[in-house]
Amino acid sequence: MVVPCLLLVLGLTGCADTRYYWQSVTGHWQVMQAARPIDDWLADGTTPLALQQRLRLARDMRRFAVTELHLPDNASYQRYADLRRRHVVWNVVVAPEFSLTLKTWCFPVAGCVGYRAYFSEADAQAEARAQRVAGLEASVYGVPAYSTLGWMNWLGGDPLLNTFIDYPEGEVARLLFHELSHQVLYVPDDTVFNESFATAVERLGGAHWLAQQAGPQARQAYAEFDARRQQFRALTRSTRERLQQIYTSGQPLVADLATLAPLKNQAMQDFRAAYAELKASWGGYSGYDAWVAQANNAAFGAQAAYDELVPGFEALFERAGRDWPAFYDAVRQLAKRAKSERTQQLKQWAEEQPGQPRFARNDKTLSH
Repeated sequence: MVVPCLLLVLGLTGCADTRYYWQSVTGHWQVMQAARPIDDWLADGTTPLALQQRLRLARDMRRFAVTELHLPDNASYQRYADLRRRHVVWNVVVAPEFSLTLKTWCFPVAGCVGYRAYFSEADAQAEARAQRVAGLEASVYGVPAYSTLGWMNWLGGDPLLNTFIDYPEGEVARLLFHELSHQVLYVPDDTVFNESFATAVERLGGAHWLAQQAGPQARQAYAEFDARRQQFRALTRSTRERLQQIYTSGQPLVADLATLAPLKNQAMQDFRAAYAELKASWGGYSGYDAWVAQANNAAFGAQAAYDELVPGFEALFERAGRDWPAFYDAVRQLAKRAKSERTQQLKQWAEEQPGQPRFARNDKTLSH
């Protein structure tokens, strides 16, 4: 995920929503101020041993990202900050009552994105309430990390954060690879393309890290962690497809919209019932309870942005001979096409590639 308004640090004059931009700029500045070089933390005698071990591991992952995945070698993730909170920002996503299409907010340079990020949870909740008053469905979720697309490297780069440093080893690797991939390529006005590309990089790169660098215990722990997520993702994907079919069947006749509510409610009830069964099979693991509790069109729509085109990118990686520089070059060439054309091409490649997984993780819209 990117926080687009951070790109406007030097260009606030004339912005319609200066209060929003100001909270973004000051929030990011506080994160940067809290960050110190990893070596400083390691040399500090008060740094807990567990944190020292995690920082060394993250430093190894950062090096792996450069040498093995050919991701940018710069100042990002060379420092660490303890924000003393669970999330770095909170995203607000919004959708109509009978649609999974997200409301977008547009910014200079970054273009239009399907979310609005706040460094204060209270501010995010206030925005969500305002959207609900306007008759829309809104969802708020905490985000463990974000990217400034490399624009802040001159100030020290995006730091490692306490919000994700204790995740399972494979998850930390995937998150780092995801955020760094945004510095390889970012296409304005196409959240699905950007996030699906980053998710593909994290999946492929994370699997490579686990296979080449992680020990048996870490691989086993991650396999158990990921198995639950994959089952949950399959459930949410099928629900999303069911909702999409319901909403499509009701268009374009406005009179039909009233008949959609019972169908939608039944789909949501079935989703929660199926989740209860899934949770029971996990022995009561409750990591997804918060997401399920507020699941709505906005939540399902946000989830789609991170996985819709992933199979196509994974197929392109195979077409590039599993060569990272060649893959990045191919993605850059693809990004030059019209939005509809590149989307269709990715979907075609996914269909032509046998055995491609149909879903991917999204650490930004699903809790752990």
